Amino acid sequence: MKKQKTLIYKCASCGREEPKWLGRCPECGEWNTLTETAVQQAGRKIEKDAKGVPRAYPLAAVDPMEGSRIGSGIGELDRVLGGGIMKRSSILVGGEPGIGKSTLLLQTAALVQTKGRVLYVSGEESAGQLRLRADRLGINKNIMERIEILCSGNLEEIETILNNVKPVLVLIDSAQTLYSDNADSIPGGVNQMKFCTFELIAWAKEHDAALILTAHVTKEGVISGPKTLEHMVDTVLYFEQNDKTSGLNGTVDCRFLRAAKNRFGSIDEIGIFTMGEQGLSPVEDTGQMFLVRRDRRSPGEFPAGVATAAVLEGSRTILVEIQALTIPAKGAVSRVFSDKIDSGKVSRISAALEKHLGLRLSDQDLYVNAAGGIRVTEVGVELALACALYSARTGLALPADLAIAGELSLTGEIRPVHKLPGRVKTASNLGFSAFLGPIPDSPVQGLKSAGNIKYAIKLIYG
Repeated sequence: MKKQKTLIYKCASCGREEPKWLGRCPECGEWNTLTETAVQQAGRKIEKDAKGVPRAYPLAAVDPMEGSRIGSGIGELDRVLGGGIMKRSSILVGGEPGIGKSTLLLQTAALVQTKGRVLYVSGEESAGQLRLRADRLGINKNIMERIEILCSGNLEEIETILNNVKPVLVLIDSAQTLYSDNADSIPGGVNQMKFCTFELIAWAKEHDAALILTAHVTKEGVISGPKTLEHMVDTVLYFEQNDKTSGLNGTVDCRFLRAAKNRFGSIDEIGIFTMGEQGLSPVEDTGQMFLVRRDRRSPGEFPAGVATAAVLEGSRTILVEIQALTIPAKGAVSRVFSDKIDSGKVSRISAALEKHLGLRLSDQDLYVNAAGGIRVTEVGVELALACALYSARTGLALPADLAIAGELSLTGEIRPVHKLPGRVKTASNLGFSAFLGPIPDSPVQGLKSAGNIKYAIKLIYG
C-alpha cells in the first residue's frame, strides 16, 4: 500500500527526474519540459537476501494453510465460491440496483466464520442506514461489535482504517464510489476504479485478508466500468433476479447467484436465495421450486406443450417445467422467442425434429419458456425441450408424472448426460413415477431409455 506521496519533476522529453523544478533539463537541454509528478512509494513487504535481491521460494516450502478458506456462514454463497472465501482473494459481486448486493454483504459480515475483525466500507449509505438494515436483518448486537463500518469512498481514509483495524474480511460497497486524490482522473472514472481496486487487492494479499466488492451492472447485464476490473479480481459473481416464482411451495421472490469467473472453484454451481423481511434466505431444497403447482394425478389438467426437465446445476438436480408454444408464423420467416433457454438451441432442436420426425416447424413461430424464471444452459434439457415442442405442435399432452433428461444430437440420437442416476433418484423422490433418458452405461432403476428421438416419442405415446 502507498504510505506517502513524493513530488518530483520529470522531463517530458527525455524522462529525467529532478527533486526540484528547473527551467532547463540538464539531460536533454530542453526548456520548460519538467512537470510535477506524484511518485508513490510502495510499502509491500518482499523478503530479500543479504545482497538485497528479492528472494524466491521452492513450492514445497510454502505452507498449505496459506490457501485455506473462511466459511461465509451462508451455504449457497460457499457453494458458488467453491467451499468458502479464500484467504488473500478478491471477489467482485455485480447486480442490478436493489437486487440485494448490500444485504448479501452485511449478512456475510455478520455470519462469516472467523474470530477476526470485519470492515464494512460503504460509499453509498450512511452509518444510520446501515444500522437500520442490520436491525431489520436481526443481527445480534454482540455480532455487531466485531463489524467495523466506514462510510467513505476515499482510498486514503480506507487505507488508514485498514492499517489500524487489520480486518480479516474487507467489504466494499461499491467499487464505483471509490476514489483517490493520487489518481489522475475525476472520481467515479475508469482509472479511479482500477487504481483503487488494485491497491485494495494488494493490501488484502499482503495482510492475509479477503476482499469482497460490489459493482453495478449496465443495461446489457454486465458489470459497468473497465473490463480489466474483472481480470484483476479472483472471482466474479453475478446476482440475478427473476419474477416471483409460483411453485409447489407457494410464491417466492428468487435471486440467483452465479460465478462468471472463479480461480478457486467451479463456475457451474448456482446459489439460490429468497428475499424476505429477514433479508436473503438460502434455499437448500430446490427440487420442486420451479415446478408449477398443478395436480399431476389429473391428466386433464396437464396441458400440451409442457415437459418436466431434470437439469443439473453444479452438483445438484433441479426439476424445471419447460413450456413451449407453436403458432403459424406471421411473416415469411419463422421466429424463435426464448430468453431463458438459448434461442440457437431451440432452433437446432426444432430442425432435428423436422428432419427425423417429419414434424413441420419451419412455418411456425416458436415460444419457449422455463417456469420460475431460471436460466437453463445445461445440455440435459434438450430432450425435454424436444418433447415439449412435439407436444405443443401436435396438441398431445405428455404424461404428468414423467421427468426427462438427455442431450439431442443433430442426427436424432440421444446422448448420455452426467449424473443420470442422481437425476432419476431426485425425480422419484419428488413423486415422478417415470423417467425418460438416454441409454445408460449400467442399468438404472426406474429409467426408460431411448437411443434416438423416434424411439423416445414412441415410448411416450405408444
